Amino acid sequence: MRRSVTVFLSLAVAGGLAATPAVASADSRADIPQSHPSWASPTAKVADAASSSTVDFRVYLNLRDQSGAEAAAQAVSDPQSRTYRQYLTPDQVRDRFAPSDQTVSAVRNWLTSSGFRIGQVPANRAYVEAKGSTDQVQRAFAVTLGKYAVKGQTLRAADKNLSVPASLAGAVLGVVGVDQATNLFKPNHTDGADTPAAKQDKAAGPATAPPSTGFRNSGPCSAYYGEKVDSTDPAYQGKQLPYAPCGYTPAQLRSAYGLDQAAKLGADGKGTTIAIVDAFASPTIYADASEYAKRNDPAHPLTKAQFSQHIFPANPDQEPPDQCDASGWYGEETLDVEAAHGLAPGADILYVGGADCQDLSLDTALNYVVAGHKADIISNSYGDTGEDIPADEVKAFNQISVQAALEGIGVYFSSGDNGDEVARLGEPSADFSASAPWVTAVGGTSLAVGKDGKRQFETGWETGKSTLTDGAYDPAFPGTFNGGAGGGTSRLFEQPFYQKGIVPDALSTKNQTGGAKGRVVPDISAVADPNTGFLVGQTQTFPDGAYYDQYRIGGTSLASPVFAGVMAVADNLDHVHHGFINPALYQLTSHTSAIKDVQHVDGAVQRVDFANGVDASEGLLTSARVLDYPNLTIHTTKGYDDVTGLGAPDGLAFLLLV
Repeated sequence: MRRSVTVFLSLAVAGGLAATPAVASADSRADIPQSHPSWASPTAKVADAASSSTVDFRVYLNLRDQSGAEAAAQAVSDPQSRTYRQYLTPDQVRDRFAPSDQTVSAVRNWLTSSGFRIGQVPANRAYVEAKGSTDQVQRAFAVTLGKYAVKGQTLRAADKNLSVPASLAGAVLGVVGVDQATNLFKPNHTDGADTPAAKQDKAAGPATAPPSTGFRNSGPCSAYYGEKVDSTDPAYQGKQLPYAPCGYTPAQLRSAYGLDQAAKLGADGKGTTIAIVDAFASPTIYADASEYAKRNDPAHPLTKAQFSQHIFPANPDQEPPDQCDASGWYGEETLDVEAAHGLAPGADILYVGGADCQDLSLDTALNYVVAGHKADIISNSYGDTGEDIPADEVKAFNQISVQAALEGIGVYFSSGDNGDEVARLGEPSADFSASAPWVTAVGGTSLAVGKDGKRQFETGWETGKSTLTDGAYDPAFPGTFNGGAGGGTSRLFEQPFYQKGIVPDALSTKNQTGGAKGRVVPDISAVADPNTGFLVGQTQTFPDGAYYDQYRIGGTSLASPVFAGVMAVADNLDHVHHGFINPALYQLTSHTSAIKDVQHVDGAVQRVDFANGVDASEGLLTSARVLDYPNLTIHTTKGYDDVTGLGAPDGLAFLLLV
């Protein structure tokens, strides 16, 4: 069972994360608190790290005024503030809050004297990059590096907290990259199938990763919710179920969320740039996204002028992470780009691809967008299983997200695809990075879009699966848990200012002790259920070759770019960039017409899949999928809940009021 790590984290009033002062030791060194991941225990160690291996890492630096930066971020984001939406430029953020040149020089000089090669210092002076051997890292930080077995992978980590010279204790926020903790980050997308062909091949990097393994949906399926009903198979709970939709198109989702009404007013996202941050880069992304729009949304092509990429190259000297699943990330990128463009066809799309799935690379990609204000909205569709993340990474991430809020950049994270995480962790947990206080966590729903393109109903996405076997459904209703929107109460972060008085105490005090209140996830929600999901098009590897094909997909990886698209249209319609949206969202609770309160609906669909994920040669699998599975510790309820947050955007009223 994983242990709570709240002892080393303290949230400021603004909901940020305060750096814990380092403690100087007798040998004039200072520990970096909680820089040792809890999974790197002696019993999990499988080998020493190779002494000659190259380690790329980054020393993050403390802001000159952390509390001041968080207070300013709150002020520009809070509708009740006198400085609401008076965002700072990247230069203003650097001049007021960034580490000084003297601090940067002191850290560089120490790293150079320790034998490291120095890399870049970004424009916001957030960190100093360095590279060296395992032996150099062990000497410089007074640790021993090893390989540890964790969650089916073998990852590098130190045997104890890292330390630095005591003279640098006030300068160093944390060190990221010495361990490989966030190789545990995974894309939050799913097709909801349990077939061998649906599983992605593992690969260390894009150079060795072919297009992902091919997957197709079998029929029958419906063009819209309820179009076709299964009248031949046995009833489920006394009802003949509708066949799952074949995959909603961009036009159907724009209609369901009221964006077609905004389009009539001339708003389609133009003037806003949506950045999508993922690992790696699909070699066929523009061709796939263009073909997808041509087939499914011909009035809204993705032009070359709208789409750009910034891809960080893989480092040939860096020890590769284990099982980074490059081809799986290709599917994530494809979903994110096609969904964001589909909801906001006038917005520009910037794809930023990390060199791999480690924290070093994903944070590089995120910081690139923020430090240069390369976009107005950032959609991120990945996360950890729970919150067992070293404090160095948490503090570094928090610093980047605070700067994004200062600049008026909205940062959206998918809330996860494994419900309350009890099935994987043995205890309920929210997922990081969605649980961080300066980002908007986007939860997931099951969405019924009717023949007229309108929303028939929307409920929380938590799937129960019962497979039709020998004429009976096994297991019986409500089946077994088969994926659902992440949510719950953070063990890392205390309740942020915007949730006070709105999130019920019964939720905010979960996972806490002594009456403390934590950050609850998610904040808002959108369609995610793969059984009422989105149609995507991607080049995949099939038995007869690699080529473009289409399939239905879901996950909160869908919800995040969908909501990012909604906000891009709101930017366009309201003639303002909304920035960090959480304070405004929670103040919209009095406007019942703006946010639809997503509540439990008793519903299920019938789903038919190819047994091999590609064709009918090995038979078909039929199952009933319950839309809001009840047997979890998180539930869809009236008002704020820990599956869907405040609810879902409710058409033009949301776009105008947000």
